Amino acid sequence: MLYAIQNPIYEQLDKVSNSLRAFSLKLTGNYNDADDLYQDTAVRIITNADKYNQGTNFKAWAVTIMRNIFINNYRKKVRRNMIVDQTPNNFYINSGEERVANDGEHDVAFGELMRLVDTLPNDFREPFLMAYDGFKYEEIAEELGSPLGTIKSRIFFARKKLQKLYEENYRERA
Repeated sequence: MLYAIQNPIYEQLDKVSNSLRAFSLKLTGNYNDADDLYQDTAVRIITNADKYNQGTNFKAWAVTIMRNIFINNYRKKVRRNMIVDQTPNNFYINSGEERVANDGEHDVAFGELMRLVDTLPNDFREPFLMAYDGFKYEEIAEELGSPLGTIKSRIFFARKKLQKLYEENYRERA
């Protein structure tokens, strides 16, 4: 029994305690976070006991409370980790007065890069070019009829291969 007080909410919470703990672990994937989530849920259940309708499914009510707490905590965490760029958009725009020297266009021309891309096997070249054209991974996977993970790995390995080819063919220019 969780508490010495004989209260129907405490008794029902005690009965579903193991299920709630398992569900909290499933949501968080971490024992410490699961314990915190369970405790937050238990407190919320006890403080809102008057809102529970006797005779309804207590476990479903408790699981809903736990899920909502988890979602709210996740959203708070995402908002806390979000970085907002307050830089004015025109900060990096060239005013036309002075050009920044950049020899990148002289090192490797676009045509030379495309010749390197053409050396890739078709299974890698096609998804890479679609990604280059701005397609999302999901769109590429759907268009090519391949699993999403396969598309991501092919694009990754295409990039690695192109980096290697670039170093082999154009290193002496740098």
